[in-house]
Amino acid sequence: MIRHFLNALLLLLPPSRMFGLRRALLRFAGVQVAEGVSFCGHGWIYGRGRLAIGTATWLSSRVVFYTHRDAPITVGAHCDVGPGVEFVVGSHVIGESSRRAGEGTALPIAIGNGCWIGAGCRILDGVHIGDGCVVAAGAVVTRNMPANSLVAGVPAAVKKTYS
Repeated sequence: MIRHFLNALLLLLPPSRMFGLRRALLRFAGVQVAEGVSFCGHGWIYGRGRLAIGTATWLSSRVVFYTHRDAPITVGAHCDVGPGVEFVVGSHVIGESSRRAGEGTALPIAIGNGCWIGAGCRILDGVHIGDGCVVAAGAVVTRNMPANSLVAGVPAAVKKTYS
C-alpha cells in the first residue's frame, strides 16, 4: 500500500527536480536507492518486490518497474535509463488450450554498471545485462547480454562489441 501512496506522491512533484526528496521517499517505501540517483517523474513501481538502484543512475520519465517478492530487480551504478523503459519480472508457463497463460513465474533482472538503456525498451524476466552495455531504443531483451555490447531488436541480439 505504501508504494501506491509513493507513486501518487511522486506524480505531484516536478518531473525532473527534487531528486533528494524523491530518493528519501523511495527509501521510505523500501527501495534501495544509492546516492546521486535521479528518478524522474511519471515513473511507477508496481508490487512489493526488492528494487535496488546504484549510485548516480539516471531514470528518465515513465520508467516502470513490475516487482515481485521472489524476483529482485537490480540496476547498477552510473546507468542511464531512457524514457518509457519497463522492467518486467513476471511471466507464465504455457498452459492448456483452455488457458494458455498457465502458472505464474517470476525471475530476477540485473543490469550491470555503466549501462545505457534507450527509450521504450522492455527488459524481461530472468535477464542479466552485463556492465557497459548499450541497449538500443525499442529493444525487447529476452535473454542475457554480455558486457560491453550493443544490443538491439525484437528480440534483442548483440550487434556490436565495445572494448
